[in-house]
Amino acid sequence: MDGSLSRVEISAIGHIKSDFPTKFGIPRQSGLCKNLLAQIIFEAPYDDPDAFRGIEEFSHLWVIWGFSENPREDFSPTVRPPKLGGNQRRGVFATRSPFRPNPLGLSCVKLERVIRTQGKIVLEVSGGDMKDGTPVYDIKPYIPYADCIEGAQGGFAQRHSHDRLKVCISPELLELVDPQKRSALTQVLALDPRPGYQQDEDRVYGFGFAGLEIKFKVRGDTLTVTQIYKE
Repeated sequence: MDGSLSRVEISAIGHIKSDFPTKFGIPRQSGLCKNLLAQIIFEAPYDDPDAFRGIEEFSHLWVIWGFSENPREDFSPTVRPPKLGGNQRRGVFATRSPFRPNPLGLSCVKLERVIRTQGKIVLEVSGGDMKDGTPVYDIKPYIPYADCIEGAQGGFAQRHSHDRLKVCISPELLELVDPQKRSALTQVLALDPRPGYQQDEDRVYGFGFAGLEIKFKVRGDTLTVTQIYKE
């Protein structure tokens, strides 16, 4: 290995502005909550409009970002994926676990619009899976003819690709949520925000979303929101 390339220092070019103050509740993969909006805020000099010339020609983007809340000093060759109940181990390179040798995430998002303000650029995207403040290291356009692979195999993750819960939210509680964010919240809840190894039907779970605290229970295949209030 070329010693000059064995260690590379990278710096964030911006950060994510999203409705999730913590990692709990965030979709486990990008693209699952298509109505979930976020923004990519760029730092100088990367917010230069010239750096985004032609980006509107692409409908989707790859975002390379950092697992900022999952520090791990020691390398572990295996992890326990939540979708396998948290008690089966898989090789770290056979999973998308955040506990990696280099804490880098990769997400495909839809480019909703390019916001130009005061000579700066902000990208509004949908379908993300990142918490508020997540560092962004790079973006690249999604290219369908190369990036979409027909017949690709999804391993153990494919077994759970269509898992969804029925979501029950009373009209009174739903009134507390911004109308533009209600469908996104419902999509997030339908994906079952609980850790994969927690199945206690009497436990009340909660997470922050868009300035609100969302409390819920799950019984069988039905998730019921019990409380919504301002954080």
